[in-house]
Amino acid sequence: MNERREPPIMMVGVDGSASSIEALRQAERFAIRMGAQVQALTCWAVPTIYEDPYGVGFVDYEKSAQKVLDQAVEQAFGVDWPENLTTRLVRGPTRETLIEESRHAMMLVLGRRGFGGFRGLLMGSVSSACIAHAHCPVLVVHDGNGAGKRGNHHA
Repeated sequence: MNERREPPIMMVGVDGSASSIEALRQAERFAIRMGAQVQALTCWAVPTIYEDPYGVGFVDYEKSAQKVLDQAVEQAFGVDWPENLTTRLVRGPTRETLIEESRHAMMLVLGRRGFGGFRGLLMGSVSSACIAHAHCPVLVVHDGNGAGKRGNHHA
């Protein structure tokens, strides 16, 4: 049989942080070697306090998330995006959404930490949850500027 198989997907959680931008770069390096697609995924949600049953305001949150995603990809690769890269916005809480979406990936690549508090933490809560519950291997990367080295504790 000559079944055409879709290339495997390296999924990257993107929140616009320096470490998620580095995660995009690392995923692309691996994907080239493995013949995989890179899927940059940004999760977005309307804070519960602002939820409107009629959907007013959803567009603003979605547009904001799209802007974060586009800017992160541009920072990672410039204006010439890799041919094997696709982007997706998914509405939902970040942790749960990434874990669920990991069912469709050969690997989930995340930045070490995003914009949460406690700058000195070694890893963010999203990364930790994904390591514990994802349905595929998880690669967690630093931001690429030496973060994590002794004496360098800024975000």
